[in-house]
Amino acid sequence: MLQTWFVIVVSFAYLGILFAVAFYGDRRGDTGRSLISGGTIYALSLAVYATSWTYYGSVGRAATSGVGFLPIYLGPTLMLALGWLVLRRIIRISRRNRITSLADFVSARYGKSATLGALVAIVATVGVVPYIALQLKAVSNTFELIRRHPDVIPTAQLGQVPLLQDTALYVTLLLAAFTILFGTRHLDATERHEGMVTAIAFESIVKLVAFVAAGVFVTFGLYNGFGDLFARASEAGLSTVFTLGDDTGEWVWLTLLSMLAIFLLPRQWQIAVVENVDERHLKRAMWLTPLYMFLISIFVLPIAAAGLLRLGNTVDADTYVLGVPMAAGQEALTLLVFIGGLSAATGMIIVETVALSTMISNSLVMPVLLRRWSYRHKLAGLILGVRRVSIVVVMLLGYAYFRLAGEGAALVSMGLVSFAAVAQFAPAILGGLFWKAGTRNGALVGLSAGFAAWVYTLLLPNFARSGWMSQSFLTEGPFGISALRPEELFGISGMDNISHSMFWSMLVNIGGYVVISLLSRPRAREQAQAVLFVDALADPERPRLWRGRIPVEDLHEVLRRSIGRTATDEAFAEYARDRGIEVPSTGDADPDLVHHAETLLAGSVGSASARIMVASIAGEEQLRVEEVMEMLDEASQVAALEERHRLARELHDSVSQALFSMTLHARAVELAVQKEGGDPNGPVARGLTELRSLTAGALAEMRASLFQLRPDALREDGLAEAIRKQSAAIAAREGLVIAVEAPEYRLELDDRAEEELFRVVQEAVHNSVKHASAGRIDIILDEAPDGLVVEVIDDGTGFDPLDAPPGGMGLNGMRERMARIGGELVIDSSTSGSTTVRAVLPDQSLGDPR
Repeated sequence: MLQTWFVIVVSFAYLGILFAVAFYGDRRGDTGRSLISGGTIYALSLAVYATSWTYYGSVGRAATSGVGFLPIYLGPTLMLALGWLVLRRIIRISRRNRITSLADFVSARYGKSATLGALVAIVATVGVVPYIALQLKAVSNTFELIRRHPDVIPTAQLGQVPLLQDTALYVTLLLAAFTILFGTRHLDATERHEGMVTAIAFESIVKLVAFVAAGVFVTFGLYNGFGDLFARASEAGLSTVFTLGDDTGEWVWLTLLSMLAIFLLPRQWQIAVVENVDERHLKRAMWLTPLYMFLISIFVLPIAAAGLLRLGNTVDADTYVLGVPMAAGQEALTLLVFIGGLSAATGMIIVETVALSTMISNSLVMPVLLRRWSYRHKLAGLILGVRRVSIVVVMLLGYAYFRLAGEGAALVSMGLVSFAAVAQFAPAILGGLFWKAGTRNGALVGLSAGFAAWVYTLLLPNFARSGWMSQSFLTEGPFGISALRPEELFGISGMDNISHSMFWSMLVNIGGYVVISLLSRPRAREQAQAVLFVDALADPERPRLWRGRIPVEDLHEVLRRSIGRTATDEAFAEYARDRGIEVPSTGDADPDLVHHAETLLAGSVGSASARIMVASIAGEEQLRVEEVMEMLDEASQVAALEERHRLARELHDSVSQALFSMTLHARAVELAVQKEGGDPNGPVARGLTELRSLTAGALAEMRASLFQLRPDALREDGLAEAIRKQSAAIAAREGLVIAVEAPEYRLELDDRAEEELFRVVQEAVHNSVKHASAGRIDIILDEAPDGLVVEVIDDGTGFDPLDAPPGGMGLNGMRERMARIGGELVIDSSTSGSTTVRAVLPDQSLGDPR
C-alpha cells in the first residue's frame, strides 16, 4: 500500500532531482560546455507542450470522443513541418532585435508601441491563468487519488481539500522558488536559462517514459496486445472509442488551435524563440518533436479503452492513466505514473511563469516606471524584483482560479480556454510577418475585439458553470436578450463552445485588423519596422541610426545601471572582439554601437522601454512615452531630406537662376536707356528700376526659402555660417542692414546646441523686423572664457520685457530652448531704447570639439 508520507517523500525527491539537473545545466553553461548547444535538448524542451492535458486529459477526451483527441497532436506536427517558414523568421527577427517575449515581438513590429505590448501582456496573463490552474488541478487531484490507494474513487467525491492540506498549494510555492532561482538568475532575459531548459528536457523524458510504461502495461500486461484490447472494447459496445467524434468542425478548430498554440503559448515562445541558440536546431525539432508526440499518443486509445472496460463511469476518464494501474495493484507503476504527471504539470508551470514575468516586467511595469524615473536610477535590482514578484503573483493567481473555478471543469476544456485566448495573437503576428500594410491601430482594434469576444463567449460561460454567475446568463442571455446568449450569439447554434467562440473571435479579430489597417495610414516608424520584419530573411540586419550624438560614457553608464557593470563590460568587449576594433572610452558612439546597446537593453526592459532609455541620452528631447512612440524613423527622415534637397536644387536651377537673369537684364536695359539719352526720371526708367527692385526682392525671398528647404545646412555649415546665410537672405528681402560678427572657424557645439541657438537667433531677428521696425540688426557671437555669448541687437523700438504682448513674441519658447541646453536668455530692452537679446551658453554645456 502506498503510504502518504512515502508519496510525499518521493515527490519532493523528484523535485530535488529537478533542482540538481537545473544546477548542473547552469554549471556546464558557465564553464563553456553547454548542454543545450545541440538540437536534441532543444527538441525535447519543446515537448513542454505536453502538459497534464496530454498526459491525463487526452485519455479523458478519447474515452468520450474516440479519435477526437488527435487534433491536439496533429496541430503541433503540422506547424513544426511548416516551422522553417514561420519559426525561423520569428527566431531571426528576435535574435537581431534581442526580443525577449511575445509581447515585445508584437510591440516591436508595430512601431515599438508600448500600448500594444501592454495589451498583449494582459491578454496572455488572463488567458494563461486557467492553464496554470489546470496543472495545479491535475497535481492536487492525482495526489488525493493516490493517497486513497488501493481504492479508486471519482474526483467528485474528493471534495474541496482544506487549504493548508492542499498539495497543490505547496507545489505552487516550491515551483515559485525553483522558477525564481533558475528562471530569473540573469537580468538579461536573452541570456539562455540553460539550467531551466535542461530540466525541462529531462522532464520531457520522464513523462514520456511514465506514460509509455503505463501504456505497455495496459496493452501487453492486462491484455494480449492492441488487437485483443480493441476486440474486447468492441464486444463491450464501446464503439465511441474508435470514432472521429460527432463534429468535424470541432476537428478543424482544434487542429488550428493546436497549430497556433505550439508557438503562441508564452511557454512555447520562451522555449522555441528565446531559448533557441541556433536556428539550425529547428531542423531537428521538425522531426524529433513530432516523433515525441507520436510516441506519447500511441497508447492514448488503449488506456482509454482499458479504463472504460475496467473502471467504466465510476471514475473520471481524466484519471484513467493513474486509475488503471492502481486498480491492477501495480504500486510501483502507479507511483511512476504520478511522477510523470507531476513532471508534465511542473514543467509547464515553470516555463509559463518565466515567460509571463518577462512580459509583465517589460511591457507593463517598466514603461510606467520610465515615465517617472530616468535611466540614471539603478534598475538592475528593481527589474529582477519585479520579475520575481510577478512569478509569485502569477502562480498564486493560477492557484486561486483552480480553487474557485476549476473544480467543475474537465482538463481538456480548461486547456482549450487558454488555447483560444492565445490564438487571438495570430492575426497581428502572422499578418505582421508577411503583410507590410498591417498597422498598429489595426492590431490594437483586432486584438481588443478578439479578446472581448473570447471573454464573452468562452471565459464568462466558464464562470457561470462554476457558480460565479447566474445560469440564466447562459440560458437566457444578459437582461433576458436571447440573441446575446454567449454560446448561441445572434442565434447561431449547433456548434460546440470552442468552435462558436473561435468563429466570433476570429471574425472580429481578423476583420478589425484588416479593415483598420487598410483605412489607417501607418506611421513612419511602423513602416520601417514592417520592412525589417517582412524582409527579415532577405535583407541583412540594418541598425537603427540615431539623430543625436551619444557619448560612449553615457551609453556605458545607462547599460551599467540596467544590466550591471560586469555584463556591460563583457558586452563592450564582445562587441569590440567580434568587429576587430577597439571601443573608445570617450567621444561619440558610432550608430552600430548604439544599436548594439539598445538590443542589450531590450533584453532587460523590452524594446519599447529600451528605445526610451537610449533616446534620453541621444541628444533628443526628453519625451513622454506616447511622444517617443511618435518619433519619425530615420528612414523617413532621410527620404524627406532627400526630397527637400531635390526641390531646393530644382528651384535653384530654374526659378532662382531665372530671377537672377531677369535682374541682370533689367539692369542692362536700364543702362542702355541711359546711354541712348533717355530721361532717367521718365516713366520707362522708373519702370525698369521698379522691375529690377522686384526681381531682386523675389530672388532674396527665393534664397531664404531655399535655406529653409535645407534643414541640414546648419549641420553642414555650422552655427556662424548658417546665421550669415540666413541673415543675408533676410536683409535682402526686408531691405535692412544685418551685420554678423562671428568667428570664421566652426564653433565647438553639439548638434542640439547649434539647433537651439540658431532658432533663438532666428526668432530674435524676426521680432526685430516685425515688431521693432529696425533698420539695422547686429548679431554677435563671442567665445568668452566661461562659455558662448550670442547677442542680437537692433536699433528699432524697444519694449518692456515684463509687459510683453500676448504670445510673448516667442520669448517663452526662446527661454525654453536655452534651458534645454543648459543656458539662459536675457532680454535688455525698454520702451525708449533699442533691444538686445542675449543667449548665454556656459562652457560645460558646449559639445566636444569636432
